[in-house]
Amino acid sequence: MENQTAYQKPVTLRNILAFAVPTIAMTVFMSFYTMVDGLFVSNLIGTKALSAINLTAPIIQLVTAISTMLATGGSAVIMKKMGEQKREEAKEDFTFLILVNVFVGLVMCGLGYLVMEHIFAGMNLSADVTGYCQGYLKPYLLFTVFILLMNNFTLYMIASEKAALSLISSVAGGILNMALDYVFIAVLHMGISGAAIATGMGYSVTAAVGLVVFSRKKSLLHFKKPAFRLRVLANAAINGCSEMATALVTGIVTMMFNWTMLRYVGEDGVAAVTIIMYVLMFASSLYTGYSYGVAPMLSFYYGEQNQDKLKKLVTISLKVIGVICLLTTSVSFWLTKPLVSVFTDPENPVYDLAVSGNQICTMALLFIGFNIFASGMFTALSNGVVSAVLAFSRSFVFMMLTMLTLPVILGVNGIWLATPAAELMAIVLSAAMFFKYRKQYGY
Repeated sequence: MENQTAYQKPVTLRNILAFAVPTIAMTVFMSFYTMVDGLFVSNLIGTKALSAINLTAPIIQLVTAISTMLATGGSAVIMKKMGEQKREEAKEDFTFLILVNVFVGLVMCGLGYLVMEHIFAGMNLSADVTGYCQGYLKPYLLFTVFILLMNNFTLYMIASEKAALSLISSVAGGILNMALDYVFIAVLHMGISGAAIATGMGYSVTAAVGLVVFSRKKSLLHFKKPAFRLRVLANAAINGCSEMATALVTGIVTMMFNWTMLRYVGEDGVAAVTIIMYVLMFASSLYTGYSYGVAPMLSFYYGEQNQDKLKKLVTISLKVIGVICLLTTSVSFWLTKPLVSVFTDPENPVYDLAVSGNQICTMALLFIGFNIFASGMFTALSNGVVSAVLAFSRSFVFMMLTMLTLPVILGVNGIWLATPAAELMAIVLSAAMFFKYRKQYGY
């Protein structure tokens, strides 16, 4: 059928990229306009406000963790059923999981309002930074449901062979976000709250487009009367638990980074961490976009039991990831100063911290891509347990080990080295799991 053409084509680099490039472009653009948020905030409000965005990040990551789990895990479950020709059942499950996300969004919004003041009160922040944190998070939480729908519809549009539409929606949302950043901050003087509202409205574009697209019966996936199958919810949760774990522990690790920086350097250190995270996030978005792009193909071929296509897809993917790793590492290292100067001028003490930190952290880009792909691959193959082990070990266990030991030995440089060291340990585990399950899945 026409809407399955991409899955039926031969597995070649050209066909894979044709399927995945719109997703890569979308994730890169989304990370880009997150960076633009930081750029507007740092240049129009100040580096203290930039620090506040990073300090609120753990709460935002906690809020979206469950949605990420349901989106990635649900996509794997549903596309596996599509490969098994259980199309009507897949559509019922799709509608059910979207309704679950709406409910989760409402609950998480309420919880966020309950805990935010207690969290910031325990950080011993200055009054200015505390005010910025609350000023950003309160309006941001009002968009929780729309942000969760955006996360889900992004993946489901990719699975429905509408990656180009997903890209267009993301670009439109990003342009709206950037335009509103300027209007709300520079023209209407709404401060950091304006940045949060602009972000929420930008994300809402994909949510609105998704509601329209999946209401049409012509779509490969579309809304229909849901079947409330708790087993489907459980399978989605298990398959996507690695992504949830990543989001959860990323929030915890971000808090650890912030607290360690506050201890060793102060609030300037938090601003430097924020800039470096933007650079790493931008580079990592290439790997994430590629992994998201090929995940529906992995799930479909697995459900179809087509080991030849599965093996070709994995082999080509590893080569693509390797090329991207070399390119991003080189570019990030050689363009460190220009990248940092976009956020702060050389006279600011944050500048030197961010430059030295980014040159060290850049080494992590040699390993991050393979770790992201390995975890995403096992999720797509409905092996959420292995995916969770990889993600949890990489994002939490190894990061905790390096964060607790290296700063004690090396000071601030130890903080910057923590990420490359953790990613290096993670790639050893990823390789071990990859070879262990190679015969079972036939890749």
